[in-house]
Amino acid sequence: MLTPQRAAVLATRLDLYVHEIPICLPCLSFVVFPLDSGDEHAARGAKVRFTPILWDEGLAEPATRALELARERGVQDAERALEDVQRAGPRTTIARAIVHVLALQLVAEMRARLN
Repeated sequence: MLTPQRAAVLATRLDLYVHEIPICLPCLSFVVFPLDSGDEHAARGAKVRFTPILWDEGLAEPATRALELARERGVQDAERALEDVQRAGPRTTIARAIVHVLALQLVAEMRARLN
């Protein structure tokens, strides 16, 4: 399994955008709000709890496809991450890193609207 740091880097290189994936935004908000307030501990716990839910409700297919495309482009760690999700699905560092990136996209939108 990828280290959390390597998964985080890879997740930012995938072409995944929160509004293009059929996931429950209120569910994702359980990760968004702690990230927005800077509570990394609570955000980490929310990612562990909600990644399987988001994965099952629509994240699995687009995330797997994005990893396949990244592998085809030769992106570092994409092959390993793809193997991880095929073996363990949402209980992987890459799945949690993807949820983190999607949550950060919403945080950025919220902050932009406030300015």
